Amino acid sequence: MPDVVNVGFIGCGGNARGHMANVTKVPGAKIVGVCDVVPDLAQKAAKDFSAEAYTDHRKLLERKDLHAIYISIPVFAHGAPELDTIERGLPFLVEKPVALDLATAKKVEKAIQAKKIMTCVGYQLRYTGAADIARETLAGKEVGMVVGKYWCGTGRGDAGRWLRQMAKSGGQLLEQATHTIDMMRYLLGDVAEVSAMQASRVLHNIDCPDMNVVAMRFASGAVGSLTTCWALDARDWAEANILDILYDDKRMHWTSGKVVHARDGKTEEETRPGKQIDAVFVEAVRAGDPSQICSDYSDGVKSMAISIAANESGRTGKAAKVQA
Repeated sequence: MPDVVNVGFIGCGGNARGHMANVTKVPGAKIVGVCDVVPDLAQKAAKDFSAEAYTDHRKLLERKDLHAIYISIPVFAHGAPELDTIERGLPFLVEKPVALDLATAKKVEKAIQAKKIMTCVGYQLRYTGAADIARETLAGKEVGMVVGKYWCGTGRGDAGRWLRQMAKSGGQLLEQATHTIDMMRYLLGDVAEVSAMQASRVLHNIDCPDMNVVAMRFASGAVGSLTTCWALDARDWAEANILDILYDDKRMHWTSGKVVHARDGKTEEETRPGKQIDAVFVEAVRAGDPSQICSDYSDGVKSMAISIAANESGRTGKAAKVQA
């Protein structure tokens, strides 16, 4: 076990900066190198976190003192950074979704399995106390239906930004609402088939749908639905990552901060402290033990595949099998 876990970052944008701040709070963790294709972002992160700056991830990976890598980059850029990290033999945490298409994800997955690399995907909602409560509550129960919601305003703003270009982000279902979809999978199991309707009703200056309605059939036989919108006021986050779950003769309202139970004629709220994904990953690297990681790369591919299938169904107007 290394006394100090030396971490490198590929990607220095806003999401990566959040991980950087968390990593510095983990005892015995140190950020030694940061990389971004935008030199100013790399230089600023290097200054703020006392690290060395790079603009080519391959140069960063040449460092002999690295113990782990974070890959926090736009969806369309996935592939080469992961494969190069795997070739270097380093554990890595990669942000969701793991790729823009299944072919890229499967290529990376195959390389991970061949090299037996420890991985973690940034589905941080799995680490909340609310997720633990929900899983414990639903264990052994007959779950009938889940209704998910991700409404926000991130589709507004610069229409030229990669996030709002379907060919670069996969739209809201892939890039953003994958968090909600992943929680649905985490609590109810794999999804077998989806059927989606998509519309552009408000944001006519982007080529991504701003409204999505997705019906799901789970492998267990349970059914579900997900509605997403990113055309609201950009300050409105009250309706993102919300699940309502019906099981036996009871129901549960899930958010990342709490669970509200409706059972036995009573309603009660339950909260619990959770874990922090960056602390879990760093400690897994230190100990060489991935048992506390809640979502490895292969699991991340399964969640990504649901969004891919939903987008396919939205385009074709036909139900789509989930090809994970």
